[in-house]
Amino acid sequence: MTKRALAALFVSLAAPLPAHVGSPDVFFEGAAGPYRLLVTIRPPQVIPGVAEIEVRSFSPDVRQVHIVPLRLVAQQQFAPVPDLARPAREDPQFYTGTLWLMATGSWKVRVDVEGAQGPASLSVPVPALSARVLSMQSTIAAVLIPLGLLLVFGLVAIVGASVREAQLEPEAMPDAARISRSRIVMVVGFVLLAGVVWAANAWWGSEAAGYSRIVYKPLELKTSVAGNRLALSLQDPGWLNRRTDDLLPDHGHLMHLYVVRVPAMEHVWHLHPEPARDGFVQQLGDMPAGRYALYADVVHANGIGETATATLDLPEIHGDPLRGDDAAGIVPPLSEADYNRNVTTLSGGYQMIWDRPSTPVRARRPYEFRFRLVDAHGQPARQVELYMGMQGHAAFLAPDGSVFAHVHPSGSVPMPALSLTQPADPHAAHRMMMNSDGIPAEVTFPYGFPKPGPYRIFVQMKRAGEILTGAFSLHVEN
Repeated sequence: MTKRALAALFVSLAAPLPAHVGSPDVFFEGAAGPYRLLVTIRPPQVIPGVAEIEVRSFSPDVRQVHIVPLRLVAQQQFAPVPDLARPAREDPQFYTGTLWLMATGSWKVRVDVEGAQGPASLSVPVPALSARVLSMQSTIAAVLIPLGLLLVFGLVAIVGASVREAQLEPEAMPDAARISRSRIVMVVGFVLLAGVVWAANAWWGSEAAGYSRIVYKPLELKTSVAGNRLALSLQDPGWLNRRTDDLLPDHGHLMHLYVVRVPAMEHVWHLHPEPARDGFVQQLGDMPAGRYALYADVVHANGIGETATATLDLPEIHGDPLRGDDAAGIVPPLSEADYNRNVTTLSGGYQMIWDRPSTPVRARRPYEFRFRLVDAHGQPARQVELYMGMQGHAAFLAPDGSVFAHVHPSGSVPMPALSLTQPADPHAAHRMMMNSDGIPAEVTFPYGFPKPGPYRIFVQMKRAGEILTGAFSLHVEN
C-alpha cells in the first residue's frame, strides 16, 4: 500500500466525534461525599435520545441511587423527578438506568446516593450532540409504503362508492350520471390526497434538513510547518453557533496536542501549543521524517470538549529541546508489539508496569487501568510529581486512527467541564484519592474501549522533573 493510500485510509477511518475520536462514551471516577463511584454514560447518537447510565459503587454501604439530567451551565432550572437506577441481580453494587436528553448542548447527569453515611450527590458532564441522522429501515419502508398506497386508493374507492351508490335503493343499479359523477369525485379525491402526501413529504424533508443542520460537524485542524515551527488553526465547518475563540484552559493549556508517527506508532509527543494571532504555534523538537497523526484537544466555554484531527508529512526536523509540560516518548514499533507484555523499560533502570486484567478486556465495558512506576529494584519510585496537576495522563489509540481518547485519573471528562459542575474545587475528588504520605507511584485511568480490535496505550508520569512515557499494546475482544 502506498503512503498516499495509507493516508487516505487513515483519514477515512478517523471519524471524529464530540470530545474524543470514535470514543463518545463518558467515564468518570469520583466521590459523592463519602462514596466512591465510577460512572459510565453512553450518550445517544441522536437528540432527543436516551442515554444509558451505569454506576459502579466501590462503597458497600450504598443503599439506593437516583439519576437526573440537568443543563450544565443553566443558572436556574427546574429539575425533573430523578429516576431510580436499579442494582444488578448478580452485583448489587452495580446500578443501571436510562435518561432522556431532550436538546442539543451541554448537560450533566446528577447521581444522588443514599447510604449508611447519609445522602450525597455527584454530577458528571456529558455532551448531548447528534452524531448522525437516522434513516428509516428498509424493512419498515417495505411495509409502510404498500400500506400507505392501500390507504390512499382505498379512500379514493370509498369516496367514489359513496357518490355512486350511497343514496340508491337496495338492489338498484347506478345510472350513467352517477357513475360519471363518482369518477370525477374519485379523480378530484386522488388529486387532493396526492397533494396531501406531497405536502407531508415536503414537510418531512424540511424537518429532516433542519435536523441535519444540528448534526455534529467536527472542527477542522489546519497545519503548516516552517523549519521547526508548527502552526495550527481551528476551522469551523459551520455547525450551530460554535466559536473557536471561547476556549477554556485545561490543566493550564488551551490546547493539548498528541502527535503520533504512523503507522509504526513508535514516536509520540504530548505538546501544548501556545495561542497566536491566527491560531496556535508549537516549536517542535527533533523529529524523524515521516507521516504523523495529530490530535488536538480543546474545551469550549460551554464545557464541550472536542478533538480536531489532521495528518502531516514531515521531513527530518532538528528542533529545540522540549520545555515545560511538553513530553516525548520512543517505544517499540507496532510490528514488534507484544500484546501480552505489561512492562515498559524507562531511563535510569525505572520501569512502568501495567497491572493487566486477569481476564480478556472486552469492548463497551468500563475498566480501571492501573499503572505503577518502580525503580531498578522493583520498589515504588520516589520523587513522583504531579504532571499538570494529575498523577498521570493516558492516551488510548487504535492503530487505524478510528479511536483516540485522552484520559485522566478522573476519567474522560475535561477538567473545565467538571469545573462548571463543581466550581468550588473540581479537583476535590481527585485529592481525596491521594494519600497523605505524598504522591503515590501509581495511577489509575477509568476507560472502556468502544469496539474490539488492537489498541496502543501511552501513559505519562512525572518523576524528579522528568516526564516518563510508557507504551502498552492490547487486543480488545468483542
